[in-house]
Amino acid sequence: MSEKTLRVELLSMTPDALPLIYAAFRQCYHAGFVADMWPRLLSGEIDRETQADFVRKTMESGHDSPVEHVSMTFAVEGVSRACSHQVVRHRIASYSQQSQRYVAEDEIDYILPPAIARIPEARERFERFMSEAQAAYNDLRGILASHGRKAKANEDARFVLPQAAETKLVLTMNARSLHHFFHLRCCQRAQWEVRALASAMLTICKERLPALFAMGGAKCEQLGYCPESPKFACGKYPTRAPGR
Repeated sequence: MSEKTLRVELLSMTPDALPLIYAAFRQCYHAGFVADMWPRLLSGEIDRETQADFVRKTMESGHDSPVEHVSMTFAVEGVSRACSHQVVRHRIASYSQQSQRYVAEDEIDYILPPAIARIPEARERFERFMSEAQAAYNDLRGILASHGRKAKANEDARFVLPQAAETKLVLTMNARSLHHFFHLRCCQRAQWEVRALASAMLTICKERLPALFAMGGAKCEQLGYCPESPKFACGKYPTRAPGR
């Protein structure tokens, strides 16, 4: 068993993402057929900064549906099952997750919450439980196998695995869904682990497509105020006054 840390890698993104978004936006306001301007977009005759500026200004107006034409695919490891359960709540996305049914947990890698890591007695109890869970899992797999379950022993023994167990996944979101994901999960009120994942993904998005993600992040960063009620606000920004 070992403690795992977060790792996020971009596997793929839509080719020619900026010209594609520019073309999609322009088609909404352009009398002609954007396919006719497509070669000019790719060649740089309409330069990338012009494209980026148009995309930024149109996004600032609140028009964001055309960015759905671009998607990004990430590989993620070093997250807990507790975290992945939160991520898959975002429904306009595609997920492929490591299976505990087919992948044996011979050594349970785990995620250690920082709050537990800081307290010696909490860490000791956490790690002791992980050892107990590992022993229970191994015992159950052996017992089930001896009673004829064989290769299927994993699917029942896994019921004792904790939410701290590390998992790996591949996830794909379009750019609009990514912005929504960042609005919610980069918020200071989001759980620490999913916030770390969202922040790592946002860093990659800003590097690869700055025109689209430069203002990405928690919703308050764009609004300049917290959209939550005072009861739920973190205090970083003032809340919007009632009726405004």
